[in-house]
Amino acid sequence: MYEYIRGKIVAIKEEYIVLDNNDIGYKIFTSGNSISKLQLNEICTMYIYFNLREDGIYLYGFIDEEELEIFNLLLLVSKIGPKTALGTLSALTPNQIKNAIVNNDLNTLCTAPGIGKKTAGRIVLELKDKLKDHVVVENVNIEDTNEINTAIHGLMSLGYTRSEIIQVINKINTEDLNAEDIIRESLKRLSKN
Repeated sequence: MYEYIRGKIVAIKEEYIVLDNNDIGYKIFTSGNSISKLQLNEICTMYIYFNLREDGIYLYGFIDEEELEIFNLLLLVSKIGPKTALGTLSALTPNQIKNAIVNNDLNTLCTAPGIGKKTAGRIVLELKDKLKDHVVVENVNIEDTNEINTAIHGLMSLGYTRSEIIQVINKINTEDLNAEDIIRESLKRLSKN
């Protein structure tokens, strides 16, 4: 129903944010990973999962499509609902989850709240085939500066995913560049892909 909602963050709570879009405040449940990258009064895009239940309508959202993709994959596993999937994405990054599934690493999956050995085993069993083409990638280490963060958010608003942006930014010497220059240089490289 919804692909994404773009708006201003007017509240950040422990498990959700309130995103103002055209004077409508959307309560969007999100992961700790997404919340940690957001700031009050910031304009952002949240990629949405719409959940209609007997007791209400719930929106789950993430700042990048990769996190939404993993959320949707986790929901395919029997006995895993949105709350457990969200808890898993709060404890682990999408890359850590993918790597744990591909490598049969049940211990890593068990670090997420609500995930025991049986559930971790089900996740691996039911999702391994869906991730068989996944290349194990180490977490990228780019310097976490305000200029880089601003550039990443700017590029994400243009439709690029966080992972492809970080791969490009890692190849740029950002030492003396401001956010605008980083965006310009990144767009040159992204347009060649």
